[in-house]
Order: sequence, then structure tokens, then C-alpha cells
Amino acid sequence: MTVTEETTPVSHYERIGGAASVKAAVELFYDRVLADPELAGYFSEVEMVGQRRHLALMLTVVLGGPNEYSGRDLASAHQPLNIPVAHYVKVGEHLTATLTQLGVPGDIIADVQAVLAQVQDQVVVGGDQAGS
Repeated sequence: MTVTEETTPVSHYERIGGAASVKAAVELFYDRVLADPELAGYFSEVEMVGQRRHLALMLTVVLGGPNEYSGRDLASAHQPLNIPVAHYVKVGEHLTATLTQLGVPGDIIADVQAVLAQVQDQVVVGGDQAGS
């Protein structure tokens, strides 16, 4: 028996077009976030070339592509920023709008949104703890 495309699962990463598509999504996403006055301040002192590269590597992993990410974990990178839930939600909305604009299939967008929900506590201040 030979392995064919029909029996080999295709990752979301491959379905959207691989590295070039992830790079396009990251560029458009950060254009949107940096134009948002509520969010732009988080990046005022950030070297954006490296930031875009980190997000592309992380998004590649989320989409089932090769794992070449070696940066800090989400909590280490984000907890010092004291990000409120409302800003986290806005970032998620920008990512969803970006993926939609680029024609990413709905099932892939839903999976990305599920990952965002799973990691929220690592990013927002106080996590999901009541009374924080």
C-alpha cells in the first residue's frame, strides 16, 4: 500500500499555503493592531521585525506547521504587560478579522480561536481567577 494525499492528513498550515500565508497574516495582523489606539502602546518599545518573526513562528505551530519557535513562553512574555481581558479580546478580534480577510476557512479560524481561549490565562493579568 502506498501513502497518498487522501490518507495523509493535511495540516491547517499546509491548507492555508504555508510560510508565505502565515507571513502575510502576521503582517496584516500587526498593521491592524498597531493602528488600534487601545493596543498600539503595548508595542511602542518593541522591535517589530523580531516581534513579527516570533508571531509567525508561533502561529505556524498553532496551525500544525513545523515547530521552530524558541522564544519565551506566553506567560513570561505577557504577564509583565498587565494586559486586561478586554485588550486580549480585541487582539483576538483583530486576528480573526485578519484571517477572515485573507480567506482562511472557517474551521481553521475556529481552531485558532479555540487556542486563543485556551491560552488566555497565560496572557491576561490575573488569569481567570475571581477577585483578581
